[in-house]
Parts: sequence; C-alpha cells; structure tokens
Amino acid sequence: MINILEVNETNKMIEQEMLDVRTITLGISLLDCCDTDLDRLNTRIYEKICRTAKDLVRVGKEIELEYGIPIVNKRISVTPIALVGGQACHSPEDFVTIAQTLDRAAKEVGVNFLGGYSALVSKGMTKAERDLILSIPQAMASTERICSSVNIGSTKTGINMDAVKLMGEIVLKTAEATKDQNSLGCAKLVIFCNAPDDNPFMAGAFHGVTEGDAVINVGVSGPGVVKHALEAVRGKNFEVLCETVKKTAFKVTRMGQLVALEASERLRIPFGIVDLSLAPTPSVGDSVAEILEEMGLESVGAPGTTAALALLNDQVKKGGVMASSFVGGLSGAFIPVSEDQGMIDAVNRGALTIEKLEAMTSVCSVGLDMIAIPGKTPATTIAGIIADEAAIGMINQKTTAVRLIPVIGKDVGDVVEFGGLLGYAPVQPVNKFSCADFINRGGRIPAPIHSFKN
Repeated sequence: MINILEVNETNKMIEQEMLDVRTITLGISLLDCCDTDLDRLNTRIYEKICRTAKDLVRVGKEIELEYGIPIVNKRISVTPIALVGGQACHSPEDFVTIAQTLDRAAKEVGVNFLGGYSALVSKGMTKAERDLILSIPQAMASTERICSSVNIGSTKTGINMDAVKLMGEIVLKTAEATKDQNSLGCAKLVIFCNAPDDNPFMAGAFHGVTEGDAVINVGVSGPGVVKHALEAVRGKNFEVLCETVKKTAFKVTRMGQLVALEASERLRIPFGIVDLSLAPTPSVGDSVAEILEEMGLESVGAPGTTAALALLNDQVKKGGVMASSFVGGLSGAFIPVSEDQGMIDAVNRGALTIEKLEAMTSVCSVGLDMIAIPGKTPATTIAGIIADEAAIGMINQKTTAVRLIPVIGKDVGDVVEFGGLLGYAPVQPVNKFSCADFINRGGRIPAPIHSFKN
C-alpha cells in the first residue's frame, strides 16, 4: 500500500529533481492497411492512425493533471513502412507519399513524433526496403514529425555491410537535404544493430511485427533523481552506490508502471512495456553526465568513465525489473551529446571524444547519439563509424545505434542549435584516416560464433 511518505517523496522528485514520464508511445500495426494501390494504402494508413490514436493526447493530459506527473511527449510508432508499402510502392518517391501521410496523421492527432519510417535489413534488402532507404533524405526534408530508422545488423545474422555503406551515403544526403535547418533531418534518423521491437523512444521507435494490433509503451526518465540520491551517499563504497541507484530506479519505474496501466485502461489498448531509460535533456540538472561525475569523476571522459557507466546501466536494469514484470525497450542510460548539458561541457573542455563515446556505448543502452560532425565528412567514414558501432552490438548481444549529424557548412569548433529536447552541440572531429577500401568490399560480416544457440 502506498503511504504518505512515498507520495511526498514522489512529489519532491517531480518538483525538484525533474522526474517525468518522457513519453507515452502508442504502437500501431499497419499490416492490415497493405494494398496494391498507393492511394488506397495512404488512405487506410491515415484513417487507422487517426482512429486508433484519436484519444492519445487527451488521455495523456488527463493523467498528467490527475496524478501531477509530467508526461512530456505523446508519440506513435508504426509497423516498419518498408513492409507496409512493399506492394504499392515502386519507387522512392512512392514511399515519400507515405511519409507525408504519416506526417499529416501525426499532426491531426497531436503527437510530436511518429516513428516507424523504417527498414529491417540486417541480412539482405528487398527492392522495397532499398527504395524506402533511398527515399529517406526527401522524406525527412518534406515532413516535420516523422522519424526514421534502419536496422543493419544483429547478433543472429551478422552485419549487412552493403546496407552500412548505403546508410553512410544516406546520412550525408539527408544532411544536405535539410541543410537549411542545420541538417536536422539526421537528428530524426538512427541506424541500429539489434533494434528492439518495443522501444518507445524516438528516433528509433517502430512497432515490431511480433506485436499485436496496438500497444501502449511508456518511457520513464529521471537522471536528476538518481544524481540527487547519489549526493546523499557521496564517498560511500560501491555496494552502497549500487544499492542507491537500484532503489531509485525501482521507484521511478513504479511511477511509469502506474501511468502505463492508466493509459492502457482509458484507451482500452493493451499495456506493453515500461522502458526505464535515463534519458537526459538540455536542462541543467537532467544529465547522465552529472550522475557519472557525482560518482567521483572529475569529468565525463576521464579514466573510469566506462566502468561508472557500466555500473549505472546495470543497476538501473536491476531496479527496473523488480518494479515491473514488463520492462523492455532499451532500459538503461542514454548518452546523447546534444541532449545532455554535462556531455556538452565535457566535449568543450576536451575531456570527451567520439572514440571515448564509442567505448562507453559498449556498456550503455544505445550508441553514438546526437553527435554533430563536420559536414565535409566522407560517406565512407560515416559508414565506418556505423560498422564499428554495429560490431559492438553484434558481439556483445546488445542494442547499439548511431545518430550522427554531419552539419553542412560547419566544421570543428562550431556550435549547432537543434532546438527543444534535441538541444545544441559542438561539432566534434572525426578520425581523418580513410576506411573506404574496407567499406567498399561489400557483402556481409558473418554472425559471431556465440550466436549459434540452437
């Protein structure tokens, strides 16, 4: 039973420590919208999203008011569009019409992002999947609320290096297509290895084919809460440190479970998962970097950073799974540079490089996230970074991702504004040596030996 002390503690977390529900994400299957006629397909997609999600924003606001819990975003994820549009779309331009339909539907129901303009190509590519990928630059340039993702590898299948090479080119073309917005299109494009089917966070959310017709997934966040809890145990040993993170994660996840169940009941849509991910924002006091520094690092990027992040990620997961039987998505710690003031400060003081961030991704929830790089970076270099990140995910049986932003017209030392939750970022240098001959080999990197579990 909840007592008044727990109520007061939660109120304090919300009012003083920036605890919030980062997103209620409604997953919608569009498989029943498939059609051979493009106009009919677009009509069916629009009607189903508007019908299924018509009450999402209203219900989110009601829960927010009744419980006093901030719900920052209400979002939608859909079945990977490469699968939905395969029969009707015969060119990249056909797929762009679907992106524009999704954008209209997102605006109609009032959500700020809709994810699922996606292709799953970890082993090979159909013509439809290639066409969707080729359409991404135009789709990102002609829409406001659509997020795109491409899964190019997995522990079970290996890494599709043809897709990796193509995505290096697509990232650059997307940057060019949206250069009047500081290449913002790339902030809504993520390349995965081992992408989860139930991730509620953008830009990588999509509604997996193993999911039902519709599902409610909730993403909870509370970096400020964890940092505040650690301030009370400053100087204590690692056992105390771990217990503090774990207990805090438990409390945060319980709040997410409450919101998820309420939303599920009111919308009459099944509850899927709670994703407890420490997702920072550009606001001061809402930083994963500051948690790591509270553990005893002079700056993120110092020796010990990867160990501290591993500890944090593991204890968040342990606390979360005790609070809900349905923890899923990514659940851990995010390290997006532009969205975390502490990360930005570490880059500016010279403590944090892309190479160190890559090492950190081997133990955290995602990967190289929201990193601005020079607009003149070669496509093969971007592809090489994607391949490195995918290799970490494939070998370690975990999700990794890349969301790089080659900002056209900007170079190392420039600062780029993206706005809102996307924040701002200093342009970071990339390794100047070429990997073009490696990337241009083509084919697949095979799955690792430990993938054979049967």
